[in-house]
Amino acid sequence: MKQPSKPRKKASSSVKENLKTRKAFVLDTSVILYDHSAVEHFGEHDVAIPITVLEELDNFKKGNDIKNFEAREFIRFIDALSTEHMLQNWIPLQGTNKGRFKVLMSQSIAVDAEKIFSDNKADHKILNATLGLQQEMPDHKVILVTKDINLRLKARALNLAAEDYETGKIQNVTNLYRGNDIIEDFPQEVITRLYEDGYCPAEEALPNPPSDNHYFILRNHKVSALAYYNPQEKVLERVDKITAVGIKPRNAEQTFALHAILHQDIKLVSIQGVAGTGKTLLALAGALEQRETYHQIYLARPIVPLSNRDLGFLPGDANSKIGPYMEPLWDNLKFIQNQFPDHSRESNRIKEMVEDDRLVITPLAYIRGRSLSNIIFIVDEAQNLTPHEIKTIISRAGENTKIIFTGDIYQIDTPYLDSQSNGLSYLIDKVKNHPLYAHITLQKGERSELANLANELL
Repeated sequence: MKQPSKPRKKASSSVKENLKTRKAFVLDTSVILYDHSAVEHFGEHDVAIPITVLEELDNFKKGNDIKNFEAREFIRFIDALSTEHMLQNWIPLQGTNKGRFKVLMSQSIAVDAEKIFSDNKADHKILNATLGLQQEMPDHKVILVTKDINLRLKARALNLAAEDYETGKIQNVTNLYRGNDIIEDFPQEVITRLYEDGYCPAEEALPNPPSDNHYFILRNHKVSALAYYNPQEKVLERVDKITAVGIKPRNAEQTFALHAILHQDIKLVSIQGVAGTGKTLLALAGALEQRETYHQIYLARPIVPLSNRDLGFLPGDANSKIGPYMEPLWDNLKFIQNQFPDHSRESNRIKEMVEDDRLVITPLAYIRGRSLSNIIFIVDEAQNLTPHEIKTIISRAGENTKIIFTGDIYQIDTPYLDSQSNGLSYLIDKVKNHPLYAHITLQKGERSELANLANELL
């Protein structure tokens, strides 16, 4: 007689819970171009890329931009994985508490994004690959990770979970380090001492130790002073308004910025602020004031073509193509020259520096890979750089080099960056309170009353 089968045991609550928490992340091309090591940043969860991503990366592997570097590095990573494994199968990632990786091939699915959106573009193929993985792994929560906002919206319209790539992202930019504070009702005797002696021991002046190279506006009724915390001497020093090649600070924050630029012990400076606050002008003026200290001054900015079209679409030779992007930097140089009469000693000296290549204004891509020794290097529009680009630039600093980053974290021109993920925000958040670093946020526009009106009311 056939024995009755034993009832199947129900999965324990811990097993069920484990199944619910298992995730599989699908990365699109924008994530790889932002961070080639992204695959390794998802802990114990599985990570996959659609075959379409490999096809798109093939178009980015040539060139000198950071996205080309990221594409090449990721392709090398995939190549190393594939030496002993088939990419369409799950491959264990090396390291403790790591998940698996695979390349998603096309398969039949119940919901077809290409038909729904009436287009067979790469984004829809990526959506289909994610839908296929969701169909293949019902016990996992499948999540599409992309820095493309519109792709995230399309994914959610198809009932797919979608999110931004969070690694390196600053969570609260509204509280991003500003570099200075205003202290009301500050002891008047300390302010008096700052004016008489020029400094005061920090423990006598402040209740708590401040961040390295932090700036203060100290007030006591009608008496006030500008001060800076010197981390080497552990003292509060008075900051005076000084002029650099005819450019005089117009407010306290500009005074702090110029002080940081001119201070020999501060090797890395960042200046954040909206258009018209004087970021680039102060950086260039401070650099020119130190022309005897450094062999060269480099003023560079990343080129972000309009509508994401390559410079090759523009007419003319290389100089003609990049000219419009460099014009704002030349405008600042002309403004400084106009502080002096034509053919004056100072005006002629600036012209000679340009002619002798001691002052170079160039796209950032043109100096990648160069050694940065004995120079003062200004990077304008730094908010259009990725955290990896910022790190690459700083890591190339040699002896007697100073680097100044300027930008507005809310004025992003690069499609896959925002105020939280751009390199300037990352730098300010990660490097604050280091003795070699100072940061200042400029808040008051000084370009003109009309420009201030636009920033405040429009």
